[in-house]
Amino acid sequence: MTLKQPTSIGECVYFTRRIVGKGKIKVWVFKELCPQCKQELMSKPRDPKTGKPMIRAKEYICSQCKYAEEQKPYEERLIASIEYTCPYCLKDGEIQIPFKRKKVQIFDEAEQKKKVAEALQFSCIHCKKPINITKKMK
Repeated sequence: MTLKQPTSIGECVYFTRRIVGKGKIKVWVFKELCPQCKQELMSKPRDPKTGKPMIRAKEYICSQCKYAEEQKPYEERLIASIEYTCPYCLKDGEIQIPFKRKKVQIFDEAEQKKKVAEALQFSCIHCKKPINITKKMK
């Protein structure tokens, strides 16, 4: 299976490249067409002064018909495409999963204790071990 690659970051809701142990992970989530007019991609509203997207906005809007949708239900419908090299078995793989983050326990090496973080979680198609892509920690 060959995944469709994004041509620009502008067509993605989420994009990241990470190094996890000895493995590499690339994740992208394409924006979805407006469910009402089906002509324009849904995106975050733009600031009228600067024209830049308002990153912390809690909704997505269609620039054509002005249809608005809450962030949580919109993002739960999206599909994450993942290209990876497994950090355990070092084999390459591709997978698509729902873009739903789960709360997982991770070990914070800086503070030497366990923490709870939101992460996309999937299993390697070769060795079946779970791989987490955590949300950036503050």
